[in-house]
Amino acid sequence: MADKKQIADLFLGLADGLEGGSFAGRFPIGLTVPGSEHGEGELILAAELAAKNNPDLDIVLIGGQPAAGFKHFPADTLEDAHKEMERLFKEGTIKACVTMHYNFPLGVSTVGKVVTPGRGREMIIATTTGTTDANRYKAMLLNAVGGIAVAKASGIQEPTVGLLNIDGIAVIEKALNKLKEKGYNVRYTESNRADGGVRMRGNDLLQGTPDVMVCDTLTGNLLIKLFSSFVTGGSYEGSGFGYGPCIGTGYDDVVGIISRASGAPAIAGALKFVAECARRNVHGIYAEELKAAKKAGLTELLEDMPGAKPPAASQNTEVTAPAKKTVDAGIPGIDVIEIEDACKALWKEGIYAETGMGCTGPVIMVSGEDIVKAKDILHKADYI
Repeated sequence: MADKKQIADLFLGLADGLEGGSFAGRFPIGLTVPGSEHGEGELILAAELAAKNNPDLDIVLIGGQPAAGFKHFPADTLEDAHKEMERLFKEGTIKACVTMHYNFPLGVSTVGKVVTPGRGREMIIATTTGTTDANRYKAMLLNAVGGIAVAKASGIQEPTVGLLNIDGIAVIEKALNKLKEKGYNVRYTESNRADGGVRMRGNDLLQGTPDVMVCDTLTGNLLIKLFSSFVTGGSYEGSGFGYGPCIGTGYDDVVGIISRASGAPAIAGALKFVAECARRNVHGIYAEELKAAKKAGLTELLEDMPGAKPPAASQNTEVTAPAKKTVDAGIPGIDVIEIEDACKALWKEGIYAETGMGCTGPVIMVSGEDIVKAKDILHKADYI
C-alpha cells in the first residue's frame, strides 16, 4: 500500500508540474475558514483564486466545509481552527498559515504589505498587528528591523526605509542613525516632498515612497484597513496582501494575519505573501538582522528609550528663561516628549528659546543669532 501511495504521489507531482510549469514541491500553507464577516464561501473563493494564480501553493483548508481540490481538516469554530493549525504546524503538515483574530505572545508582531494608489507600488508596513514590545519606542525601533527582514524575505535585497511622521519618530530616527554609524545597514529613502528627509508624509504613504514604512502597530493596522478598503466603503478589504507574516524572537511558526473583513482578493494576496516569506525563512532572516543590529548597539539603544528606565529622582531645580528675544529660527527633529526639556537645556546655557509646532512636528524656536550655538548644545545633549 505504501508503494502504491508513493507512486500515486509521484504521478500527482508530475501532473502538478506539467500544469504549473514547475516540478519543485508545492508549498503547504494553511488557511483557516471560520470567522469571516463575509461567510465561509469568501475564504473558499480566496483559496481558489490563490491556487489558480500560484500553482506552486498547496493550500490546506482548516475548518468550514470541504472544497474540491483542497486538503481539508475539520474544525467547528475559529478557536478550534487555531488549535488544529498549531497541531498541523507541529506535525509538519503545513509550513505557514493564514488566519484571523489570532493572539500572539508579547514580542511578536506582523508586517503587512499594501498596494499604494499613487503609483501602484507595493509598500511594506511595519508593523500591523501584535505587540513588538510594551514600550512604544522600543517597539518602533524593533519594527524597523522587522520590516527590513520581511522586505528581504519577500525578495527585496536592499529595501529602502522611511519613517512615518508620527509622535515619537524623532527618537527612532536618532536611534537608527546611531545604528547606521556603527555599521548596521539601513538604507534610508527620501520624502518626495520638496524638503526631503527620511520622515514620510501622508503624500509618501499614497505614493509608496519607501519599500518599508516604519510606524507603531496601531497606526499600521489602521493603514492596512484604509489601503485595502478605501474604494469599498470600509466593510470589505478588497485589495493588498493582508496584515502580513509574524516576526518575533523565539517564535518559529509563520502565521500570517487577515481581518474578518478581508475579501477574497486580499486573502489570496496574503496566501502568496506569507508563503513567499516562509519559503525564504523569514524568521532566520529576522534573526540575522537582529544579530547585525545588536552588533551595532541595538540592545543599549533599546535600554535608553524613553520610559525604558525608572524616572530619575527629581532635583527640584527651577530653570528660569533668559531675557526674551525675537525668535525667528527653528530647530526641528526633537520628539514631542523631549521638547520642553530641550528648551530648558538651552535656557540653562543662557539662550532664550520657545517651543512650537511646525508642519512636520515639534520645533525649538530661537533667535537667528543663537541658532548655531543652540544646535551645538542640543546635539551634545543628544536631543538632535
